[in-house]
Amino acid sequence: MNKPANTASRLVLAGAVSLALMTGCSSQQNTSSAPTETSSSATSSPSGEKIVVFAAAAQNKAFTEIGEAFKTDNPGSDVEFSFASSADQVTQLTKGATADVFASADTSNMDKVVQAGLVAGTPTNFASNTLTIAVAPGNPKKITSLADLNKPGISVVVCVPQAPCGAATQKAEQAAGVRLNPVSEEPSVAEVLSKVASGPADAGLVYMTDVLGAGDKVTGVPFPEAAGAATTDTIAVLKQAKNSELAGKFVELVTGEAGQKILAANGFTKP
Repeated sequence: MNKPANTASRLVLAGAVSLALMTGCSSQQNTSSAPTETSSSATSSPSGEKIVVFAAAAQNKAFTEIGEAFKTDNPGSDVEFSFASSADQVTQLTKGATADVFASADTSNMDKVVQAGLVAGTPTNFASNTLTIAVAPGNPKKITSLADLNKPGISVVVCVPQAPCGAATQKAEQAAGVRLNPVSEEPSVAEVLSKVASGPADAGLVYMTDVLGAGDKVTGVPFPEAAGAATTDTIAVLKQAKNSELAGKFVELVTGEAGQKILAANGFTKP
């Protein structure tokens, strides 16, 4: 009678040991798989996306600041700017250059991009800019008006007529009844400003935002006829945008309260 009982006890004990071993193995397998899943999810962060913005030369400083705000608002994203004359950028875009956003210094160049079928939706006017005369610090030539630029010994530079700053200059000339004789016509307002700041020219027609951005490198001389030649900056998402949603967010930032504050701080006014 004792022998069968001992046999039964051994069978129960063996079963208990076997169950414990199986449970232990299962726990080890579950424990080892957990870190693998955690490690995998930790390294699978989404890759950042970038948009390319074609912007006017006069928008350089303000848009650079807006770009920093954009990256803060959209972590992991980046914005690459191409600053140049709006007329040159229209040529690039219509010849196949790729960008996500186009910000023009006037409406006429934006109209050309719209007519070419490159714009998604409707462009938005977001700022206005006004011409002023940039001269050497302290205004050593004592220039006070547009007519003064035609005085003997005054070398003046302007933008090419097809650039927004050039078209605005022509309007100002007509309003003042003055015909300037520039020593050179530059492709963008940035080049005009550079020639005044570095010395080759005594004066140049640029935007008020350019003078403000140049700091103590130049002095600005306002003139009344500039009011009738103000330009309107406009912006739009392009159809070719690789990330239209992100491009739209950039446009929203520019036209929204935060972007408008940055533009105002850089000398732009409401459109």
